[in-house]
Amino acid sequence: MPNPKLKIGVLGAGHLGKIHINCIKQIPDYELMGLYDIHLPTAQEVSQKLNVPYFETIDALIEKVDVVDVVVPTLAHFECASKAIQVKKHVFIEKPFTTTLQEAQALIDLAIQNKVKVQVGHVERFNPAFLAVQPLNPNPLFIESHRLAQFNPRGTDVSVVLDLMIHDIDVIQSMIPAKVIKVDASGVSVVSETPDIVNARITFENGAVANVTSSRISLKNMRKMRLFQQDAYITMDFLEKKSEIFQLKDMHTSDAREKLKNALEKGEMPDNLYYETLPTQPVNAIKMELETFYEAIIQDKKPIVDMYDGYRALETAFLVIENTNKLLV
Repeated sequence: MPNPKLKIGVLGAGHLGKIHINCIKQIPDYELMGLYDIHLPTAQEVSQKLNVPYFETIDALIEKVDVVDVVVPTLAHFECASKAIQVKKHVFIEKPFTTTLQEAQALIDLAIQNKVKVQVGHVERFNPAFLAVQPLNPNPLFIESHRLAQFNPRGTDVSVVLDLMIHDIDVIQSMIPAKVIKVDASGVSVVSETPDIVNARITFENGAVANVTSSRISLKNMRKMRLFQQDAYITMDFLEKKSEIFQLKDMHTSDAREKLKNALEKGEMPDNLYYETLPTQPVNAIKMELETFYEAIIQDKKPIVDMYDGYRALETAFLVIENTNKLLV
């Protein structure tokens, strides 16, 4: 017997909202009921262009659906999500989860009280580069990441930490199962009121360290992460959707370590070093995260990126913001 369709509505008809609408239209398990945008002319324009009904009030849309997809500006996340959760609707909510930890905790409490699922849109968890690394069960001790973007005024309503760095924070925390115990950061404000470039050093309770850099005023885009662990060096390119691994065979034997030492002393490549470009699958990450949310609802299981993940990423992001020493240009 096939699974039932879930009725879904999209709140927000901006750039990302339109992408979500097009993805949902490709998922047969959802029935797209329509969209809502606070700016009525935008709602009407997108409705006509994408051939999707629009609602004139947020409450009218929420009433007609099982699932609410919140793709509005971050400042409106809490208001929109809480409206939906209070009437027992499942909610997919774009990152960052909310604008404050108090709002995030309030949504968590509401979701528990109303027994609904909430998934946070940390889309890099569904990037082919990240998915390719997961079978390796990475256990990094040091991580270095660079997320650089060309200037786009669309993201300047929030700090670069909440706009860009939070992607990497979530990915890093999904691989390091330990508490953050220390954050040191520096940032520079160039074109907005908050820092546009931030570098943070995040130390975890298990001794792991992440050095994370984000910029929204770079000349070219870059989204790379490097993982260093005892037996391997792993690279992930989220932009090119490519991952590589350099791994020393039989790392824990004295013979392997001696071979490595001798090769390095001679400036040679050790013959027991293994290299592979990891196989990736060409997936649409946004479509995939919405598909997995459907499965979580139907199968009554934990969403891949649940509200607790969203809270932890936000918590660490705020630690970065609070501990950023602003440098003068």
